[in-house]
Amino acid sequence: MEQQIRKKLELIGDSSNVQALRQVSGGDINKTYYVRTEEREYFIKGNQNVPPHFFRVEAKGLLYIKETKTVPVPDVLDYDEPENGEVGLLVMDWISGSPSQTTTEQLGRKVAAMHGHQNTQHGFEDETFIGALPQPNGLFDSWLTYYREHRLQPQFHTAVTNGRMPETRRKQMAALLDRLDDWIPSTIPASLLHGDLWGGNWLPGPEGEPFLIDPSVLYGDRLFELAFTEVFGGFPDDFYNAYEELSPLPDYYPEVKPLYQLYYLLVHLNMFGEAYGHSVDRILSKYIG
Repeated sequence: MEQQIRKKLELIGDSSNVQALRQVSGGDINKTYYVRTEEREYFIKGNQNVPPHFFRVEAKGLLYIKETKTVPVPDVLDYDEPENGEVGLLVMDWISGSPSQTTTEQLGRKVAAMHGHQNTQHGFEDETFIGALPQPNGLFDSWLTYYREHRLQPQFHTAVTNGRMPETRRKQMAALLDRLDDWIPSTIPASLLHGDLWGGNWLPGPEGEPFLIDPSVLYGDRLFELAFTEVFGGFPDDFYNAYEELSPLPDYYPEVKPLYQLYYLLVHLNMFGEAYGHSVDRILSKYIG
């Protein structure tokens, strides 16, 4: 892949000497590289045997967030749309820095401001990805319809196909899908969401300011985003306090939070196996019994 990287840099106009090129951590799905030339520093993702739009939708998501002028994101310099098993690359600016005492507080305020950018419909026009799993999309007037048909149901069907839906779990999941409107309000603003906001998908920049990375953008209920931030340990308290100062949470958030966390737990069930089955069952039993 290093040869492809050198060729890509020449294609984007950087023919200067490569001073450093090394693989870095953070690439569960992609291979990731730090590259320094005489001109600048780059962060480059590479992958093979992925759909042609794999990197395009990530670049598009970063652009959507950038255009809100709320949370900084790395600038995308180029991306490939690989076909027939070719290697594809996504080239971005390298972001590096140390957090300050206010970094996570800033992140809370900035994410709240990003959620203030809204669309008339829920969803997204392009298929996106969560890890390596595709997320079918579309634009819908109803968040409930989108969440049921384009988030929960596809993961449910994948789990059935993969043999990860024993009978009791399968029946509870089917019943939950039928009754989602018991808990999720019918009218919800369509906020711009990062879509995969956990602790590994933000980092501090040169001045300690927070940057978002690796989005899987959609328009939807902002509570869906916040629920995911709490799945794997949560963010620091000052993140949530700052968020709520700008955008207070509705009283029903505790009631819908597990329903929204269910989606990401189903994703992990499908990606990593039965280690996540107990967490899925716990949520299903809470609502269905």
